[in-house]
Parts: sequence; structure tokens; C-alpha cells
Amino acid sequence: MIETLKKIFGIGPSVDYSQLVKNGAVILDVRTKREYAGGHIKGSINIAVDQLTNNLHRFKNKEQALITCCASGMRSSSAKNILKSNGYTQVHNGGSWNSLKQKLN
Repeated sequence: MIETLKKIFGIGPSVDYSQLVKNGAVILDVRTKREYAGGHIKGSINIAVDQLTNNLHRFKNKEQALITCCASGMRSSSAKNILKSNGYTQVHNGGSWNSLKQKLN
């Protein structure tokens, strides 16, 4: 059960998000446009999680590293699962955008 919860929430080995970004990772903020307008990580792409499936064409390289984030980590976990189930191989759940922003500094 613990392993299942870890997979759902993207908890696992420590990830160096800063290094991923330096190597070209895309930060995908899956909050609503309104939430995103209230603050976000500079350079991130905003696609609400409920619109992600319709916008997968924006990520042509399925090998490119993607880091999902949202307000708490729940929607970013869902986004990670959507991406993985569509063949994207380097997807990381960054959790909340505020937490991820701190990890990038």
C-alpha cells in the first residue's frame, strides 16, 4: 500500500529539479489560468490538468524531461500519470509550485 501511495503522489528518490531545468526540462504548471496569474515560476508553461490531454501535441519530444506542478501536488500527480500513460518517459512531479520554486533557487 505504501508503494502505491508513493507512486500516486510521485514520491520517490530525491530529484535535482534545478539540474533538470539546467538540462532543458520544461516546467508544466497544471493549475487554472486564474491560479497561474496569481503567481508562477518564470518560464513555466500553464496548461490546466483538465486540458492536458488535448494539448499533448505541444510536447513533441516524449524523451524531454517534464516537471509538473500545481498548488499542492495532487493535480501535478494526475498530470504526471496522464503524461506517462501517453508515452512520456521523463516526467517528474514537482509538487506545489511554491515548493518547486524554492528547490530551483
